[in-house]
Amino acid sequence: MIAIVDYGMGNLRSVAKAFEAGGAKVRVTSQVKDIEKAEKIVLPGVGAFPSAMEELQKRRLVEPIREKIQSGAPYLGICLGLQLLFSESEEGGGPRRARGLGIIPGVVKRFRGDLKVPHIGWNTLKLRRRDCPLLGGMRRGDFFYFVHSYYGAPEDRSWILTTTDYGVEFCSAVWKGSIFAVQFHPEKSQEKGLLLIKNFVKNVGRAEE
Repeated sequence: MIAIVDYGMGNLRSVAKAFEAGGAKVRVTSQVKDIEKAEKIVLPGVGAFPSAMEELQKRRLVEPIREKIQSGAPYLGICLGLQLLFSESEEGGGPRRARGLGIIPGVVKRFRGDLKVPHIGWNTLKLRRRDCPLLGGMRRGDFFYFVHSYYGAPEDRSWILTTTDYGVEFCSAVWKGSIFAVQFHPEKSQEKGLLLIKNFVKNVGRAEE
């Protein structure tokens, strides 16, 4: 069973339908016991980083998610689900940055300059790794659908799986062990997005301990 974490942010039904189409048995849940029992977890989301962390904390999901990831269970973060892996985010303003799950050392940054923000629409990926099971069947130049104003900047660049150009070359996907996360929306990315989801369902296993 794949647990799709419900913390009140994002179109969970469209994500669940995409995973069901990819052959997965899914449960949309905010229950700790479901996360603990799940073979894999998916953290989707659209919205603000500080609010997302507040909602996860209200539901007492922060530690169960962190522990599940650290146990080696496959994790897929989508959009905000990628950003929340980072140590902190510029989003929200004020003198103190919002704290994230702390899995990936680094900061979530806002697009700057004369760019139209948010970055909305189709864009391509530059593959930095070609051995990733999540991207089986993908090619350089494949298009995926983005909607975001912020992007994660890992301190350790070995996390970076793909990059995308939008005024700046930003990290659009990360991978290490059984941790995968993408800034784009595979559930909205038609054929290639569904292929990515199928790859996570069929080809991604638990990391060796």
